[in-house]
Amino acid sequence: MTSQAQRTMVLASGNSGKLRELRRSLGGLPLNVVGLGELTPIVEPVEDGATFAANARLKAVYYARATGHWCLADDSGLVVDALGGAPGVRSARYAAEDCKDGAERATRAAANNAKLLRELGDTPAERRTARFVCALALADGDDVLVETSGAVEGLIANSPRGDGGFGYDPLFLIPGRGMTAAELTADEKNAISHRGKAVRRFVAMLAELLRQG
Repeated sequence: MTSQAQRTMVLASGNSGKLRELRRSLGGLPLNVVGLGELTPIVEPVEDGATFAANARLKAVYYARATGHWCLADDSGLVVDALGGAPGVRSARYAAEDCKDGAERATRAAANNAKLLRELGDTPAERRTARFVCALALADGDDVLVETSGAVEGLIANSPRGDGGFGYDPLFLIPGRGMTAAELTADEKNAISHRGKAVRRFVAMLAELLRQG
């Protein structure tokens, strides 16, 4: 059995920013955290879950099996009430039909934001309620060891504002602040974000899991 001091945990992402953030959050725990970019390439799974939690579980189990290590996976996106929950699990590919294959991330984000505004049209402000959701799952082979999530409530603006963040951040208005997520500093955003909340809950649950043994 691998000792705690030697245990490796794989983050099911090649995003270097997410990897740095997770390493900082888990700095006090006996884990060696690696990203997919540090491993032999693995064919990506088909993310066909109906919910964020289902996709997080799917990816965690898939990469845990493939690597033989604990694996942490997340799935996140935007839920807009007036659109029946869309873009939901299709948040990253909401406007895929408007983008060429291999389009740059910024191009895809702009297309997604434009489609969101088109779909909402002249929906009044009080009905433009939305939330960012992040689901996390940690798996060891077929076993899901930890699951948690985080969410942040907001409203969809009538036009993009701010040049920070990514994705739908320029359209996501934070109640009580009068700013979009793209107008916040990185620290301000992390303090209230769906991913920040989910990661903090995960760290507490993981620490307890490791303590138990």
